Amino acid sequence: MSDITKAQLQAILTTADAEARAAQWIDPINSCMKACDISTPLRQAAFLAQVLLESSEFHQLQESLSYSAERLRAVWPQRFTSDEIAAAYSHQPEKLANNVYANRMGNGPEASGDGWAYRGRGLIQLTGRQNYASFSKAMGIDAVKDPDLLQQPTGAAMSAAWFWQAHGLNELADKTSGADADENFRLLTQRINGGTNGLPQRRSYWQRALTALGVR
Repeated sequence: MSDITKAQLQAILTTADAEARAAQWIDPINSCMKACDISTPLRQAAFLAQVLLESSEFHQLQESLSYSAERLRAVWPQRFTSDEIAAAYSHQPEKLANNVYANRMGNGPEASGDGWAYRGRGLIQLTGRQNYASFSKAMGIDAVKDPDLLQQPTGAAMSAAWFWQAHGLNELADKTSGADADENFRLLTQRINGGTNGLPQRRSYWQRALTALGVR
């Protein structure tokens, strides 16, 4: 595979600090793509489009868990069944994570602190002790012992690339050309996001990446 250049990455970014971000992230991005066979311009363009949206162009490396009581009741209506219950977790990210992620995804009970320790982190917010452990075993990065590694460029990028490869997204990215390109890109988004949140912006990054990488 050919590494992408700093200039190519910078051309895809849209924020005022694009040059600095490209300089900071170019090596982790190339390393993670090489490690996980994101090895063609089609694969690279689709991967970059998704991680740039998920991370707000490398600015957001962990999920935001500071919710108002009203928002908590809207997002988790079966868990927060009253204003009083929701208010107890409002704008308390650690307490909320330990509650909503308890006894799920390999996490222990609320008191274990696993929900907060293994909250969504990285460029494609890896979540849950089980996923952290699978990533750690596959890539030789002990994110179970040190979850904060996923908030550093190398770990954040590598965890996203591992997720991408493990979920068959290279093969789906191979189909993002021709008549079914848009539909297959939508399917990529669903596998990452669980829905199509931000799809127009993801498509915009995708087109910028295809252009920067010389695909079109």
